[in-house]
Amino acid sequence: MPMRSLSTTAKWVNSYLLLRLNGNPRDLYRAASHLIEYGGKRLRPYLVIKSCEVLGGTAKQALPAAAAVEMIHNFTLVHDDIMDNDEMRHGVPTVHTKFGIPVGILAGDVLFSKAFETVSKQTKISKEASLSLVSKLSKACINVCEGQILDITMARSQKIPSENQYIRMIEKKTAALFEVSCAMGAICANNKQKDVSNLSRFGRNLGIAFQIVDDLIGIIGDSKITKKPVGNDIREGKKSLPILLAINRANNRNIQKILSVFGNNSSSKDEIEEVVRIIRLMGIEKIVRRKAMQYSNAARRSLSAYHGQAKKDLISLLEFVVKRSL
Repeated sequence: MPMRSLSTTAKWVNSYLLLRLNGNPRDLYRAASHLIEYGGKRLRPYLVIKSCEVLGGTAKQALPAAAAVEMIHNFTLVHDDIMDNDEMRHGVPTVHTKFGIPVGILAGDVLFSKAFETVSKQTKISKEASLSLVSKLSKACINVCEGQILDITMARSQKIPSENQYIRMIEKKTAALFEVSCAMGAICANNKQKDVSNLSRFGRNLGIAFQIVDDLIGIIGDSKITKKPVGNDIREGKKSLPILLAINRANNRNIQKILSVFGNNSSSKDEIEEVVRIIRLMGIEKIVRRKAMQYSNAARRSLSAYHGQAKKDLISLLEFVVKRSL
């Protein structure tokens, strides 16, 4: 993965974001920029900029759109943390924990609004392209909300969802922002429908692969690397692909062991580790990585018509996403 390129882009985007999120009342804008100040790889802005460069555009052309996508991403994080009552993110207190729930809600709202203000004021592109950016971003926001509801409904249900239901949920909740990032980059470059479609497909398949691997790490990830307890998603009862696959493939005895700790906050560390061991022995990691690779290969095919360093950077990111352990 081009970590240097990603790091350089992140610093550049951060500077622009913090400039856009500077205003009064100070508490509101401090809350809105809180998570941005404490890190994040800026994958989505990177996708906007590299997608634009693949088609011969410049990073400067794509910067406002890149910042807008990151604002929307942070808006979802702020509101997700409120809904989930999470106290920490990126190793720091969540926005609502630090500033209170009312300010947290407003911070998310101002991020959402600032995103559309930022993208609608883009001056380096045509009015038609600017309208396309607003249309694409608004549709992505709708998809994220629909995906979040699907996730909540899935969590509340006693049933274990099918693999297709899981993919449909992550396609909306997670992949939608990856997809729109690439689409917006293409729009900033030339706004040709064929290119927008190709880059959109790349982003969507990358996003699905990203979430599949993320859910795998949530089950079997090394706690020293992830900074989360072993099998954290098992204790929380997250109905992710590794769990669906494990329950579908396990014998009756192991199914009972998995279900006895799944979503059970009182489960001991030893009980969780035993279930993680069962899932490992079933070869679930290999199956999940193979599925992620299928989406990765589909993403790669979407870029077959393009050449140059920006394409190489996107492929490097794709490879990192599928192979990562964090």
